[in-house]
Amino acid sequence: MKIHMAESKLDYSYDARIRAIRETKMAQTQEKQQVVGAMDHDDHALILPPAERRKLVETISGSGMPITDVLLDGIEIIPNHENGSFYGARATGANYRRLLENHPTYIDPMSALAGGYMVNFLSYRAVDWKPEFSYEDLKPVRAKYQLEGAIGAKQHFCQDLAIGLAQGWGQIKERIDEGRQQHPESAEFYNGLADVVIGMQAWIANNAAEARRLAAAEVNASVRQNLLEMAEINERLVSEPPTTFREACQWMLWFQMAARMYNGSGSLGRLDVLLQPYYDAETQAGTLNDEEAIFYLACLFARDTAYLQIGGPDKDGRDVTTHLSYLILEATHRLKIPCNLAVAVAEGCDTGTLRKGVEILFEDKLGIPKFLGTDASIAGYCRNGYDLETARQRAYSGCHWSALPGREYTMNDCIKINIARVLDVAIHDMPTGWETAGSMQPLWEHLEDHFRAAVLGTAQSIDFQMAHMHEVFPELVLDLLCHGPIERGLDASYGGVDEYNICLDVAGFATAVDSLAAIEQRIIQERRLSWQELIESLDNDWAGREGELKRLMMKSVPHYGMGGTLADEYALRVSEMLTRLITEKTTPNGFKMIPGIFSWANTISMGKILGATPNGRPAGAPISHGANPDPGFRKDGAATALAASIAGVQPGHGNAAPMQIELDPMLSREEGGVDYVMNLILTHFRLGGTQINMNIMDSAKVLEAHRDPSLHPDLVVRVTGFSAYFASLSPAFRQLVVDRIIDEKSA
Repeated sequence: MKIHMAESKLDYSYDARIRAIRETKMAQTQEKQQVVGAMDHDDHALILPPAERRKLVETISGSGMPITDVLLDGIEIIPNHENGSFYGARATGANYRRLLENHPTYIDPMSALAGGYMVNFLSYRAVDWKPEFSYEDLKPVRAKYQLEGAIGAKQHFCQDLAIGLAQGWGQIKERIDEGRQQHPESAEFYNGLADVVIGMQAWIANNAAEARRLAAAEVNASVRQNLLEMAEINERLVSEPPTTFREACQWMLWFQMAARMYNGSGSLGRLDVLLQPYYDAETQAGTLNDEEAIFYLACLFARDTAYLQIGGPDKDGRDVTTHLSYLILEATHRLKIPCNLAVAVAEGCDTGTLRKGVEILFEDKLGIPKFLGTDASIAGYCRNGYDLETARQRAYSGCHWSALPGREYTMNDCIKINIARVLDVAIHDMPTGWETAGSMQPLWEHLEDHFRAAVLGTAQSIDFQMAHMHEVFPELVLDLLCHGPIERGLDASYGGVDEYNICLDVAGFATAVDSLAAIEQRIIQERRLSWQELIESLDNDWAGREGELKRLMMKSVPHYGMGGTLADEYALRVSEMLTRLITEKTTPNGFKMIPGIFSWANTISMGKILGATPNGRPAGAPISHGANPDPGFRKDGAATALAASIAGVQPGHGNAAPMQIELDPMLSREEGGVDYVMNLILTHFRLGGTQINMNIMDSAKVLEAHRDPSLHPDLVVRVTGFSAYFASLSPAFRQLVVDRIIDEKSA
């Protein structure tokens, strides 16, 4: 972007610049929609490379939709394996250094911060897993239960940005050199780390030089001054740590963009805590005002939709909410683009950010912010053997998860067991005639046995990952800001940090519990269907008129979430079972597993490979979303029933089972809507809830955008734990949101 105009003709106020940044973001997003196609994930701020450096490759999205992957051409990626890929710290670091050194510059004169990233982290490695590390022995159990993730999982833990803010790239490089001397056996690891830092320094320096070049040609004094400041800031940040609020935002942005390109990492952590010292120092010195701070924050958020938290207790239980927490909320409000900001809600902590967050939800209708049930999450994490001081230091860092910054390796949101699939295996493993005894106990015991086997298969997969990932694709970028890897010469996935608590999420929850209730009511209690008839109907996908009648009969059994139903009883039993079986043992190699209930966007992919289920779901249809009841679970639309149901099934070990809820803006803020929503949030959290993803949006507008996304290109929705432009989603993902909207509206 180039600006050459007289000072009097350019509105260079902060509000005008934010509007311009948003317009640029929209134009870049629409270009990606046209070139790439569906983007069923966080709204990454990736910019398409210049036309002369684009390489288009046809691929398939996670939802099975054909898309075009855009590669950055002109970078020599050197493989160290015959399959054309590269593995290990040395080759990975060297290739990433080449990428950073040759990455195009990006300077937006309307922004206060330099840089933009143009590499899809999935695109610069030919093959993910090193074929020499075979897990053939694990493939049967993984296929049987359709186990998701573990082997090849990347990032999904939280670095400690305070390390980088305190040290800068120069001191980090010095620490790497010191570590190499102390651990010569880890020379390749240190070479990889050093290459990442050298590449970062080159990338920053290149952008600083571009800002200075643009300044020399700029005739507008205000723009020229901004470009010169940008150049000077980044020339210092090549080696020095940040000293001002603007510099801290710029440093974090460089790290976040590098981590996103490297392997998709999107965590920032507790942003108000990280930036508070800079804000205090400058406001006391009179060198920073609130409008400037809001603007710098907006510039940071525009370049990536990182996950961040405001508020909540510190390690001693004191509320960390400050005026800066409100400024962070205000920055997202003014920018009005996808952002994964979470407001912590805890007893004894400020509720003003909760109120402001709800007001912003009503006004912007973008699904921003989301809300964290901090008390329940902290208490749950303590059940893993941690004290309160440690538990309070976990930071929100991803779709549904938190982690100890820089000290805990977790693979959050990477590993899933579809309990609906486990139930399907158990059902087909049952002998004919078992139901004549008039009890569900035989099926329940089979379900437990198979779920235990699925957990064991997952645990063995985790051990395999932990044994080999450092030799495949080590966590070099996040290693730089963790406590231990540089000092020990060990990757975070291989003993570099102190704490290892591996997240294991259960998906298909409502599909399974509604299925159990339907079996008990229709087959055991009422005997309206024989076991053999059910098996045949499932295997035939409810074919024919008779099959459809049976499907509707099974589907009409009262669902989980209605309150007081058989399905609600099974929800509690299944939650207890999965929590017990996941936490009763470590993996064979001693790693703790922490349960959650969350499906992310796997509702579609897991459903595609699952046959028909006893709750009346057809084969291939999406499974249920997270811990939520299926859409349309209760026709009186009681949000309190939803809140109570999901609070009641929390696994209770520190990982979230979020509540996803859609509300209509007809519940206006002027008529008590804000107080109603605040009370709903507080009630859910007091009942034990851990996280809320909320959309307040116009149903008609969403349906209109589903028919023709071009009508509302700026419509943002919270799909699950992440927010995205509605027009960027594939039709299948848009349908998931539409189904929830339709059922809420018709309820």
